[in-house]
Amino acid sequence: QVQLVESGGGSVQAGGSLRLSCAASGRTIRTYTLGWFRQTPGKERDFVAASMWSPDNTYYPDSVNNRFTISRDNAKNTVYLQMSSLKPEDTALYYCAAKSSNVDLRRARSWAYWGQGTQVTVSS
Repeated sequence: QVQLVESGGGSVQAGGSLRLSCAASGRTIRTYTLGWFRQTPGKERDFVAASMWSPDNTYYPDSVNNRFTISRDNAKNTVYLQMSSLKPEDTALYYCAAKSSNVDLRRARSWAYWGQGTQVTVSS
């Protein structure tokens, strides 16, 4: 079992930056693929970023590519999401997730472990 706890959400103006953190416990994240998703009311949970453990690659959808960066600190058992050039449409509840494989990254239901979420609100 992996327990995940997100932090770092908040309110920011458009064009600003935020860094989300996700602290893992229960198991080392070293051999897990880690990801971030986001969700707005009434909509499905959307894929935002993934950090694969083998190979050591990152993956983003076009909507956040070149604005968001996922990184991990295996020693601290923590994954981060650095968000810059934020837009009002980035407003959502952001979730951290973990899985043991590198396949099917975009599909939320394929991820085994989830945090409770942290709210990000971007005002224009």
